Amino acid sequence: MEGTLSKWTNVVKGWQYRWCVLDDISGTLSYYTSREKMVRGVRRGCVRLKGAMIGIDDEDNLTFTVTVDGKTFHFQARTRADRELWIRALEDTIQKQLFGYRVNQIQVNNDAVVPTLESFDKKLGEADAYLQLLIEQTKNLEVKMNSMCEEDKAHCECIISETNKLMDQVKHSIVMLQIAKNTAFPVNGSYRTTSVSTDYDFPSLEGDTGSIEYGAECEERPRRDSQPMDNDIPDVSYSSSEDDFYDAYEDEEEWSKPSRKIEPVPAMRRKYKNRILVGGSEPVLDAHSGNLTQSGSSDLNQISLDTTDRTIANMPKKKDSYSKDNIVVPTYSDGSINYDAIYEDQDESDVTMQGSVVTHLISQVKIGMDLTKVALPTFILEKRSLLEMYADYLAHPDLFLKANDLETPEERMVQIVRWYLSSYHAGRNSAVAKKPYNPILGEIFRCHWDVPGITAEESELSNDITAQNNSEAAVINEEENPLPWTDPDQLIFLAEQVSHHPPISAFYAEHKTKKVTFCANVWTKSKFLGLSVAVHHVGQGIVRLLKHKEEYISTFPSGYGRSILTVPWIELGGSVTISCPQTGYHCDIEFHTKPFYGGKKHRITAEVFGPKTKKAFLTISGEWNGSMEAKWADGRTELFVDTKAIEVIKKRVRKVAEQDTNESRYIWKKVTLGLKVDNVDQASQAKAEIEQKQRNEAEVRKESNEVWIPRWFVQNGENWEYKSPLEKRLGVTFESMPS
Repeated sequence: MEGTLSKWTNVVKGWQYRWCVLDDISGTLSYYTSREKMVRGVRRGCVRLKGAMIGIDDEDNLTFTVTVDGKTFHFQARTRADRELWIRALEDTIQKQLFGYRVNQIQVNNDAVVPTLESFDKKLGEADAYLQLLIEQTKNLEVKMNSMCEEDKAHCECIISETNKLMDQVKHSIVMLQIAKNTAFPVNGSYRTTSVSTDYDFPSLEGDTGSIEYGAECEERPRRDSQPMDNDIPDVSYSSSEDDFYDAYEDEEEWSKPSRKIEPVPAMRRKYKNRILVGGSEPVLDAHSGNLTQSGSSDLNQISLDTTDRTIANMPKKKDSYSKDNIVVPTYSDGSINYDAIYEDQDESDVTMQGSVVTHLISQVKIGMDLTKVALPTFILEKRSLLEMYADYLAHPDLFLKANDLETPEERMVQIVRWYLSSYHAGRNSAVAKKPYNPILGEIFRCHWDVPGITAEESELSNDITAQNNSEAAVINEEENPLPWTDPDQLIFLAEQVSHHPPISAFYAEHKTKKVTFCANVWTKSKFLGLSVAVHHVGQGIVRLLKHKEEYISTFPSGYGRSILTVPWIELGGSVTISCPQTGYHCDIEFHTKPFYGGKKHRITAEVFGPKTKKAFLTISGEWNGSMEAKWADGRTELFVDTKAIEVIKKRVRKVAEQDTNESRYIWKKVTLGLKVDNVDQASQAKAEIEQKQRNEAEVRKESNEVWIPRWFVQNGENWEYKSPLEKRLGVTFESMPS
């Protein structure tokens, strides 16, 4: 990478423009007084990056430092985005030096057989499969140890201890192989040097495009006239004693100079907070290693998330919004932030998991370890709470309620299955896997839907909540309806975080006119699996059709975040059942994960059985986020459901300004704003404040021996139930089918 940076020289000369060249092969950052001097090889100074530390100042989003060999070099980029590009490139180079990876030492043998990317993936998949086998065998051995005598237990403990060591070695090998693969054959093309303004092009390698290509820097190439001559790696970093000013910009029209004189800030004399420590005992992750690639000025840091939601000082205004380059944040006419529009805009940018994220995970967890208490970087968060994501189960309320209108138990069962299989795509429609906010204890989320063909007229109450909603009558009505501003023709939804350790969410939906309810509870258990992260959903959901006095009990599939070293994506996996105790109908569903070799993503198969029968009368196959086909026992085939062709009904949520302080969008609004404006520092700070407040409240409850009691749900055995469901208010009971 190469381009212009300002370098701090001394108090007399101040900041001086320099043409900087980052060579990730030699592990050096060289700088010149101009690009012409770079072409001639007249180097002004050189920074050796092996064992270097990159530092940034929280109060200045343009400057950064490189500390190595007892010296601290201060640099300043033109924009925050440019600084991010430089820092990320420097981090990658430092990590290569840290792990002893010197691609210029690779000897290319053109006569040798070049391994293909397919064969590399195959071996990598085999290693991961072997690792999973070791995990399962270790778990099985631990179970069997419970019935062993002490002598046998001692032998087994030795075996498990050695196996854990082996698994750690395999785990690290898989990660390093994947990093090596990404370097030699990255996702977006062949490995090439990134350049802000390149002066020469690397020659292309001839050969099969389906094979792993060595980067052009691995070849011995003839030096061109424009290539620097002074390429020797110095023993220590150095800077020239000359202080004359040279402009690094070659063309005034091509490179615009800053309109103001840049002065050093006092913060530069303070201790910089490390962005990532490389060369020390352990790398330290910072959220800045995230997806910050938009160009722009430093105005973004003027957004204060600790102030009231009034006009943001000094931010450029454009109609009903303020913006930072192409990031537009909507505002109301009085200048306050329109959080509702921010939440409704769920456009998620792509995320590439940086090597520092993987290092962060490896430093904290072992294979199979629970990730519940592991702090993940803010930039991989989705801009909504997990409680809000659960509302997407009802993104097709018309399909959900249709079963109530069907005549036979068979038709109703098939319709419930159709709704269930179409309920996952809306909440997981992003091409990149992101993690929703972890709900805090007592957090709730409320919304409702206008159901097509049922709601008589559009209700505007969700957008214009009047003072009457806050009256005493409305509060009393909440005992029967947690959303008193809705009417009986609307489908309502309420979710509450009923437990923090373990993390359990409960939610309830109801359509009073149709007399249909849905109550569920989910305990999320996440584990680190080396190349992926698994999230197991423990719990159940029950759909109740009060008109027919039927219950449909379902379980949930597991979720997997794959390719965490590159561009993460999500898939579902595991066996799921839907059963009706009153009619005897049941359905077995299998969410298939993508096999190691070939195969398609997101496949499902399902079989629907009648009461007391072993042969399915209906089989379903396809993709849960696409088209699914039904095949009946008599040979008929038909389209069962196509999730890409059916409309997602938009949920309606009260304005953030009118929500209670424990509602999801109100709690996380500052984090969401920080992510929206691409300010990870602000989002991380807001998130930390929420989590610290939760810890403080837990400590107070502990000191006073107070037990947390959820507002809307009550525990019944292993499950959680809504305190005042519609069936309880109407006196409807359910009886199971006689065996």
